[in-house]
Amino acid sequence: MRLKHLLWESPAAGTHHDCLGDERGMLTYAEVDARARAAAEQFAELGIGEGDVVGIMLENSVELLLGILGAWLLGAVATPINPTFTGRELQYQLADSTTKLLLTSAAVLPADTALEVPRLNVSELRTTATGTVPTPVTPPSQLALLIYTSGSTGQPKGVMLDHANLCAMASGLAEHVELTAADRALVVLPMFHVNAICVSWLAPTVAGGSTSVMQRFSPQALIDAVARVQPTYFSVVPAILARLVELPAEVESDFRSVRLVICGAAPVSAELLQLSGDRFGLHILEGYGLTESTCASACIPLRGPHKLGTVGPAISGQEIKLVDARGAAVPAGERGEVWISGPTVMRGYFGRPEATADAIVDGWLRTGDVGVLDADGYLKIVDRIKDMIIRGGENLYPKEIETHLASHPAVLESAVVGAAHPSLGEVPVAYVVPQPGAGVSSAELLAHCAAGLMKIKVPARLEIVPELPRNPVGKIDKPELRRRTPPVAAPAPVGAAG
Repeated sequence: MRLKHLLWESPAAGTHHDCLGDERGMLTYAEVDARARAAAEQFAELGIGEGDVVGIMLENSVELLLGILGAWLLGAVATPINPTFTGRELQYQLADSTTKLLLTSAAVLPADTALEVPRLNVSELRTTATGTVPTPVTPPSQLALLIYTSGSTGQPKGVMLDHANLCAMASGLAEHVELTAADRALVVLPMFHVNAICVSWLAPTVAGGSTSVMQRFSPQALIDAVARVQPTYFSVVPAILARLVELPAEVESDFRSVRLVICGAAPVSAELLQLSGDRFGLHILEGYGLTESTCASACIPLRGPHKLGTVGPAISGQEIKLVDARGAAVPAGERGEVWISGPTVMRGYFGRPEATADAIVDGWLRTGDVGVLDADGYLKIVDRIKDMIIRGGENLYPKEIETHLASHPAVLESAVVGAAHPSLGEVPVAYVVPQPGAGVSSAELLAHCAAGLMKIKVPARLEIVPELPRNPVGKIDKPELRRRTPPVAAPAPVGAAG
């Protein structure tokens, strides 16, 4: 079996139906096709060919998606890069992914970053091809995306997603929420995440619908975008819902065009769902998945039972089972580790065969999450095996922060855990044991973190401690450390009394 890329498989391919846009206006399917071919031609002139990796470090924009399409037209791979990365984090992803060309802008590129790969400024991205760029017929197994996610080893890993993964994810989700050519998606989440790419771009494209891109989220920006675009759906994380319901009562909004909202990445409380529904009339479908499963593996059905506290049944084409410590399936109603199988399971971690073998067992993806399946196949996530911290929908791994802290000469050892936060869910808190005789302050170590980690990874609190709790075998006892860690309060609003 061979296939064309998703844009050209769409029932609206080549038409004047709206396809992709932002506050500057919409491009039709035919116009997106032409712009993608222009980008592909330019990439080819810069040396990009089949199997090469194109890095794209941009804020949410139409150009980010055109860059991905341009790479796919050449049989190349796209790796979206977080535009808030520090120079250190950027250099790591470029080197680890073997990126050959970086599409970026001066607005997001960290100052004084010496790049070893050629750079193309987005302002110079070609909009019209001078020749003919053919539409390739692509093996489904051809690599399409390298999406980086922080790993428990302390270094981010590139998740390899091929075109078969993306087709299965986009078509499965489109079927699950009944997308049609009349649907208009609004991109609210960052587009270096697979969520925004699959849920808000590829899924509507498969159905012949359209996508409008928000550059960045703020509550008012979302309200304004909904008024302008009249979207039929969008995807969020719980922190975004929290920001919306915090708006003063006098703020006007009209979400009548929105027939559904998909919410995932972190657990959402029944209270927040109720508040969002009551105030904005939103029909919210909770979902669950991982980058390693191409985004979504379970979701509340559009018309089926909505069981609060669950993330719904498996999406069509995927299978979910719960297993015990020996890998044996557990019956309904009992806790077990969540395993996922189906055509959305990643090809593996780029350049890390051992990590891949640990994550995928006989075709099943081990998620590291603990859940319960009920008799109807609805999944409830109850715990996490891994130490991952979910801050406002962003996945943070303590080991990466600990590894960076260890690079400071005054640090002997450290442990980072998640602390409860009223609006973000969790934030990282660090405990540091200094080298004997070293004089170092919390402020100095926080400044060290800020110099090498993106803002959301910098601990919300850092404490210098004489020792860390340990379990009977001598390992740092993180469960005990989490129990000792008090919540982190949200900052008081500007001008608040007290």
